[in-house]
Amino acid sequence: MATEGVKQRGNFELEKLASIPSFYLPKLNHAKDKLSFYWDKTGRLELFVMDLQSKELTQISDGQLPRTLRAGYIWDRDNETIYFTKDTNGDEQHNIYSININTKEVNQLTETPDAQEYLADTSPDGKWLILDTNRGNTQMNLYRMNLESGEVEQITAHENPAMGGIYSEDGQYIAYSSNEEGDLKNQDIYLARPDGSEVKLVVQTAVGSADNFADWAKDGSSFIFTTDVHGNQQVAAYDLETEEIRYYGDGSISEQAGKITEDGKIIAIVNEDASIKPVIYDLATGDRHELDFPRGLVIGTELLDANHLILTINRPSSPSTLVLFDLNDETYDILLETDTGDIDQSLFVDNEYIHYESDDGTSIPAIIYRPRDFNPDHSYPAILVPHGGPTAQYFNNFSITAQFLTDLGYVVMQPNVRGSTGYGVEFRDACLNDWGGKDHQDWIAGRQWLIDNAAVDPDRVIVYGGSYGGYATLWCMGNSPNLWAAGVAWVPVTDLPAMYGESMEHFKYYLRQQMGDPEKNKELWIERSPSTHIQNMKSPLLLVHGTNDPRCPVSQSHIVVNKLKEHGFEEGKNKDFEYVEYDNEGHGAASDIQGRIRSLKLLSDFLYRRIEQN
Repeated sequence: MATEGVKQRGNFELEKLASIPSFYLPKLNHAKDKLSFYWDKTGRLELFVMDLQSKELTQISDGQLPRTLRAGYIWDRDNETIYFTKDTNGDEQHNIYSININTKEVNQLTETPDAQEYLADTSPDGKWLILDTNRGNTQMNLYRMNLESGEVEQITAHENPAMGGIYSEDGQYIAYSSNEEGDLKNQDIYLARPDGSEVKLVVQTAVGSADNFADWAKDGSSFIFTTDVHGNQQVAAYDLETEEIRYYGDGSISEQAGKITEDGKIIAIVNEDASIKPVIYDLATGDRHELDFPRGLVIGTELLDANHLILTINRPSSPSTLVLFDLNDETYDILLETDTGDIDQSLFVDNEYIHYESDDGTSIPAIIYRPRDFNPDHSYPAILVPHGGPTAQYFNNFSITAQFLTDLGYVVMQPNVRGSTGYGVEFRDACLNDWGGKDHQDWIAGRQWLIDNAAVDPDRVIVYGGSYGGYATLWCMGNSPNLWAAGVAWVPVTDLPAMYGESMEHFKYYLRQQMGDPEKNKELWIERSPSTHIQNMKSPLLLVHGTNDPRCPVSQSHIVVNKLKEHGFEEGKNKDFEYVEYDNEGHGAASDIQGRIRSLKLLSDFLYRRIEQN
């Protein structure tokens, strides 16, 4: 989409803002003397390694990584090999590669163009690599690869997705999660012998609860996990000898288990009011200590030793900083800061965390960004941004897109509507079999809050989202069409039955979990598909999709385009709707710098023509 003739608006140069580098997935090697992470300071994602003694940084990869992260990487036990995954232009059909941090030699270990492969762990003896994969177009299960011969053996054969695969310290067991119950919300913890000869269910707090393995105690006598059996995510420990479960905390807020230190401390994270920070439990006594950080994201459970933790600190008006945190005196040393170049960081705005009432009185949390020097007597355009998922959440973190839009004069709302995670099981499950129902009322109520409380012009409210946020956009455009000045839908869900027919087995499982059986609930699936109602839209629409999307196939957008044309809507610049298709992207815009620049330009140009010039 061309942007010629559009003058720079606001204080930020789009290219400079979108070019702020980001680092991802810091991981310690097994010797704990090197720290690796993905970093796009070169313009694309590359693998870097930091020597923790000298703080020297070395770029390891040179163009071999994927443009977008959909799967992680792990260290080998030899401390000089890293295994990573790479797809083709966002298709998420990952193959596995190895790279040597000394020679920088890259080798491809698998070639499975029809399968997704995720890395789980390597065996303590260094001979095996554990994979989560759906080889043969089957359900996601655990496999192991012999690192010497390259041969792959299947370990588990569950009908529902099996994920994880972490070795005990002695190498005798592999821990993972799966479900063999009829309740699709259920998730239990299993232990398997590495050769698959024995698989046993060890933790099922209750049928219907989600129990997910986190980490083994160093002596192998117990492990910690996260459970939602009491209505919120909560830290728990399982004793292998006594088979007893101990719960930590009172379960009033969402907490997730992370790692166990050698001296028996549990490192967990607390998710409260859209902020995350570490919390420490004593494994034996249950004593709790919450680390003191300002609101924002403080994430990471990489343990250098019993007293030092690698953390990433990120705040709404400040990009990420990587630190080495001392658990004794609660101070930290900076390992890496985000380079913002010559951008004036004082121009970044903070956000607000608010609650508003939906139509039935339910309290809905949301994050608000107001333009700098906000004047309540002024009249502002606004953008409501539903998140993906729908089981996902917005946090108090730095957002290039939010900073860009508020600098242009938009009020931005990121609502955590019903169906979101982080607020308990009841809130998360409120929209099961009800996509486009209660969540739709929450989006509408969010729009009204903006008008009543943020000086927003009711005739200039835009809805904009990707994936399930794209579903939300199209649902709003078709089911509350008079409320929206425009819509922007990126890689949207549009036709539930059609998407189910094209989905992989583990994606089908999630859809059944969310909306029930596609045959028994066929009428509901059709009625709650945005394509059923999109002909009712009354304002401009920008639709964007990548041809390699495996989650929401590009055919989902084709269905909407064809439906609109059948009803007389015109496609084209400044017409009824605009459709942009990228043949080198998958589910969402590429996460490298050029992908961010292209996406912001596309959004900026559409808003300039359809909102600001009108």
